[in-house]
Amino acid sequence: MELRHLRYFVAVAEERNFTRAAERLHIAQPPLSRQIQQLEELLDVVLIEKGSRPLRLTEAGEFFLVHARTLLDQARDLKAMTQRVGKLERKLVVGFVASTLYGELPDIVRRFSERFPQVEVTLHEMMTVEQMQALKEGRIDVGFGRLKSEDPSIRRITLREERMVAALPPNHRLAERNALWLRDLVHEKLLVYPKSPRPSFADQVLAVLSEANVVPGAVAEVRELQIAMGLVAAGQGIAIVPESVQAMHHRNVVYRPLDDKHAFSPILFSVRHMDRSPELGHLLAAVYSIYDELGIAYVPETL
Repeated sequence: MELRHLRYFVAVAEERNFTRAAERLHIAQPPLSRQIQQLEELLDVVLIEKGSRPLRLTEAGEFFLVHARTLLDQARDLKAMTQRVGKLERKLVVGFVASTLYGELPDIVRRFSERFPQVEVTLHEMMTVEQMQALKEGRIDVGFGRLKSEDPSIRRITLREERMVAALPPNHRLAERNALWLRDLVHEKLLVYPKSPRPSFADQVLAVLSEANVVPGAVAEVRELQIAMGLVAAGQGIAIVPESVQAMHHRNVVYRPLDDKHAFSPILFSVRHMDRSPELGHLLAAVYSIYDELGIAYVPETL
């Protein structure tokens, strides 16, 4: 059994159609069918129910699919790690959600680059769900995101839990208060971001409200953080954002802390599950050194 057998089977299982799977793999359909037949012969088990429309996997096929995906992810991890170790010019590609850029991320990257100038660091803004796919495809080496999700090929380290705050126009009735509760936002128009891809920080905010049994008056989805802040400044609604966003100064936006126990957003450090590259360990150490200097509480982990 070879990796190509796994790739072909996963494509067929995910597309639920041999024709679409062949197009995805850029091969003709008859060779693909022969490869799946050969795989079943090698395993001496039926993986796909014969004649099923749409295509359905047998119980053995469902089991094989889960482990085939894991093996393919591990193979991609091994390729990416070996390529990084074998290159004289070391590189570290970092994905990040926009809100982390207003927090400690710039200091972390600067600290890392000062200590390891031989490593070229590049940063790419992308949503947490995009980071997961980019990690699996080897397009980034680490992601700084906010959304918790389950994927056996990705390891997530919770760096810290960041308090959420409400962003309001300065003339808003709630701006007179020093602190707010989520229940104060009932009947308010809430601006959430990003509109896509989902799930995203927008869903995290809505889940926090739901956990507190708070229903806003209206919810408007916008494309990105900067647009949400612009609309707040224009008096078009309020937004719930991580407290680090307060570094985005705007004369027509004020921030008020939310005192609810639910109102926190995690900052997650995500890497490929098998990746133990020295650069990642050094980057994580830079995170903790910055947190120590700023007095930010965290529970340290190692790769």
